[in-house]
Amino acid sequence: MKAYKAGISMRRVLLNYLGLIGVLIALVAAFGLCTDQFLTYQTFDSIANQIPTITVVSIGMTFVLIIAGIDLSVGSVLGLSGGLLGYCLVDAGIPLGLAIPACLLAGALCGLGNGYITVRWRIPSFIVTLGMLEIARGASYLITSSRTEYIGMRIGWIADVSLGGLSLPFLVAVGTVALGQGLLTRTVFGRYAVAIGTNEEAVRLSGIDPRPVQWAIFTMSGFLAALGALLQAARMQSAEPNAGYGMELQAIAAVVIGGTSLMGGRGSVIGTFFGVLIIAVLGTGLAQIGVQDPTKRLITGCVIVVAVILDHYRRH
Repeated sequence: MKAYKAGISMRRVLLNYLGLIGVLIALVAAFGLCTDQFLTYQTFDSIANQIPTITVVSIGMTFVLIIAGIDLSVGSVLGLSGGLLGYCLVDAGIPLGLAIPACLLAGALCGLGNGYITVRWRIPSFIVTLGMLEIARGASYLITSSRTEYIGMRIGWIADVSLGGLSLPFLVAVGTVALGQGLLTRTVFGRYAVAIGTNEEAVRLSGIDPRPVQWAIFTMSGFLAALGALLQAARMQSAEPNAGYGMELQAIAAVVIGGTSLMGGRGSVIGTFFGVLIIAVLGTGLAQIGVQDPTKRLITGCVIVVAVILDHYRRH
């Protein structure tokens, strides 16, 4: 019976991946027919340079949604971490080897704060992370004095490093996807995360304390937001206080399109990566055929709504 259920589950996962790949291929083909500029190296290189930041942020969001939580603060935590990185390198003159750990630690502490308050006082994570969204954004403005910090090649060299024609940030993003999927599907930690999202009370009654897993996942989300700040600062060679504005919505969209349930208990990091690719291809293709930003947002919103409806049918 267990083998039969595992086989059914595996077939569902494969069908989900095939569906996402089909959507991605259809988008590429459609935009390729609409404009001669889309099927070029420059276009795909541009997409590859755009997605590392949102990819790592979306991986953290995937784990949070799997445990039936939500993290609305990731965009602001990204801005705070990037602002701290810029302050350390430009204003304080701290070496890169110390500035990067400070940036990542700031994000992890924000995530830990979200997790601790949510679990300790059993407050909905929506409210807690909404508060952190404002706290982190305000701190970002204070650290940067509400102005962009130009860092230059002190951080920009990271984006210039490539291996086999692929940039280091892109390789970091793909490596994070692989690690995240392995953590979710091949470890006890991942199984606990899925179980907590499915029925937290049942996990508690079985003798397993869900709090350490929940704390770790919120901390991971903050850490990955800070990693996204590092990758974005490397690409832009600067840190700005408004970095990551609205990124929490982009991350949620990518995660939902990738098949992770908003109700918790089911998700895939690889599916999230496909969701990121679909959104990136859609945005780039619409821009190349001359669609203006308001219309792009309207179309992207419709895609998200359709993904939520499909998630409803998948659950039932």
